[in-house]
Amino acid sequence: MSIMLNLNGSERQVDADPSTPLLYVLRNDLALNGAKYGCGLGQCGACTVQLDGKAVFSCLTPLAAVAGRQVRTIEGLGTIERPSPLQQAFEIEQAAQCGYCIAGMIMRAQALLDRNPTPTDAEIRRHMQTNLCRCGTHMRILRAIRRASDMISGKPAVAGASK
Repeated sequence: MSIMLNLNGSERQVDADPSTPLLYVLRNDLALNGAKYGCGLGQCGACTVQLDGKAVFSCLTPLAAVAGRQVRTIEGLGTIERPSPLQQAFEIEQAAQCGYCIAGMIMRAQALLDRNPTPTDAEIRRHMQTNLCRCGTHMRILRAIRRASDMISGKPAVAGASK
């Protein structure tokens, strides 16, 4: 079956079974490998992408559910030459260790910053709690999100500062 979706701002047609998880379509059919297969159960967040601006687990989202909707992956956020403020903040704070979870972390954090550019620490923690980092870089990830919030709102970034 042929399904149309808006992927990172471009219309894309995918020929696949409508029950196929979006993660498989992104990685296998569209060669977008940013979202990772982690647990396959929606419990780790490595596969997180945005669907109409909300963070979703692409391993649990069937292709049929994204027809005609906007899907945003880490590949649609920035480039190596022109990273987004959030990607820059993750790099500055060295928030990635093995890097496996980072695309999902960034996509979930971006959904928060798009909705609320100046979240409190409590809002950041609550929003990010569904994504896991096995390397234990959670504090660096939180600092990166705070830094990106400061960058977006034009405030001078102070790493580790609480709101």
